[in-house]
Amino acid sequence: MRKTFRSKSTFACAHRDANFGTMIDLRSDTVTRPTAAMRAAMAAAEVGDDVFGDDPTVRALEEEVAHITGKGAALFVSSGTMGNQLALATQTRPGDEVIVGEGAHPVFYEGGAGAALSGVQFATAGRGGFFTADEVDAALQPRVYWAPRTALVAIENTHNRAGGRVWSLAQAHAVAERARALGLATHIDGARIWNASVASGVDVATWCAPFDTASVCFSKGLGAPVGSAFCGPHRLVDEARRLRKRWGGAMRQAGILAAGALHALAHHRARLAEDHANARALAEALSRAPGVRVDLASVETNLVNIDLDVPADAVARLAREAGVLINPSGPRRLRAVTHLDVSRADIDAAEATLGEAIRRAAT
Repeated sequence: MRKTFRSKSTFACAHRDANFGTMIDLRSDTVTRPTAAMRAAMAAAEVGDDVFGDDPTVRALEEEVAHITGKGAALFVSSGTMGNQLALATQTRPGDEVIVGEGAHPVFYEGGAGAALSGVQFATAGRGGFFTADEVDAALQPRVYWAPRTALVAIENTHNRAGGRVWSLAQAHAVAERARALGLATHIDGARIWNASVASGVDVATWCAPFDTASVCFSKGLGAPVGSAFCGPHRLVDEARRLRKRWGGAMRQAGILAAGALHALAHHRARLAEDHANARALAEALSRAPGVRVDLASVETNLVNIDLDVPADAVARLAREAGVLINPSGPRRLRAVTHLDVSRADIDAAEATLGEAIRRAAT
């Protein structure tokens, strides 16, 4: 008897399962498994107690990420959520308001942590995840004692809910400069900034330059098993280190994990162009299928939003039974994410499988 679909940790791309065979996993770029070379680097990592500041591999990672982002210091943290929450906690006080774009990760995907940990609320600017400097002005609270104090402006690059789209560099910098002129702090959520950099040809430090803090993720496009970094000036990173301990995020021999991130930074950044090309190939193929709409102009990196005439959950179920894992992101929308465990041959196979699943769901 075929067993029911299990938790997402059960599968990874091209993972052979007794019930489903070899699965092509398009659910997220977080499902990757460490490469053999990454596993070797992790096994050989020199370690110490990072709570005491004694782990040389963690220190090397933090120095490298600070250099890449152009910030004074960096702190290795367990997740992108922690990186974003440290940005909120170090640059706001309870009762403050934070200006973000539509669909911002701290609003929808971080368990209400902004309210729970920092006591902040959010104001949305612009449309589709992007906004202008003038829209920062429009979202700003009046400076009267009965209104919340606007304290921080945060952008997300690439923007997850917008389908992995990349900010205009000029627009992002204009937003940061307007915020600075208004006396506001700034943060860039760079969970997929590596993708933004490869797609735009703009180095990460240039993207981050006008923002006070940045968070970057190693376990999405770069394919490391765990970790992100919070980056900023020394005073904010020192405060973040104290908060990381308070929140239970301090780790001991974390160099084993940091080694995976260091390997990813050295070996997996340039290859992100392959993921972008695979996403484009999948988008173009599916856009020609009956009952499918894909906005090709929005496919800028490794995320593809696929709009359907039929229920997305039905298509996802049929695709899973045929060996392709993909998640609905709306009643009639699927989201496909390419990554280092998805080859061009996998894309061709996935396109055929999804096309057949869509056809079957329509009958």
